Amino acid sequence: MEHKIIVVGIGPGSEDYLLPIAKKTIDFAKVLVGSKRSLSSFQNKMALTHAITGEIEAALAFIEENLKSQDVVVMVSGDPGYYSFLAALNKRFSCIEVIPGISSMQLAFARLALPWHDADLISLHGREVDLARLKYSKGRKLGFLTDSKYTSATIASLLLKNDWPQNVQLYACSHLSYENESIVTMTLQEAASTVEYKNCIVVVIA
Repeated sequence: MEHKIIVVGIGPGSEDYLLPIAKKTIDFAKVLVGSKRSLSSFQNKMALTHAITGEIEAALAFIEENLKSQDVVVMVSGDPGYYSFLAALNKRFSCIEVIPGISSMQLAFARLALPWHDADLISLHGREVDLARLKYSKGRKLGFLTDSKYTSATIASLLLKNDWPQNVQLYACSHLSYENESIVTMTLQEAASTVEYKNCIVVVIA
């Protein structure tokens, strides 16, 4: 029988948001791959582990070598289908099973008690902005994955330059699912000129 890679979504961070099937899969893994943070948070002392760092090729080689003899469990933050290591795995392997997880984007909209089926979701985490996607229209919803370059202040400034009204609401959702979780509500004008929030989810409602 061909061995497989099981990609497990571990949610936004807190174990409270880890699906039972995901926890069971991690607990019984013989080979476990993930970020240093995830390996520390969801420990399995019996598993052979490898931390995913900037050396993506090293992680892929480790997975390929161990896949010869057993299944490999790969932990990714949030949901595997939303900007995760799954894309790189799909380019190299075919024997993949996915266990979904709760994404930080999903949790942000849940915290705001808003549906997100009609939202435009944009990742600016390590990516450049596509100004064409920021066009204003009444009632539009935007959800952003941010980083240290594209912050709440940067995004607000970009939207204002693209003719969004100053009084449109922006929500900066930080540390979702953790004890220090924070959701700050501002207008675009306020967000552009106040303290900026980095590496968070920013939701804008026109």
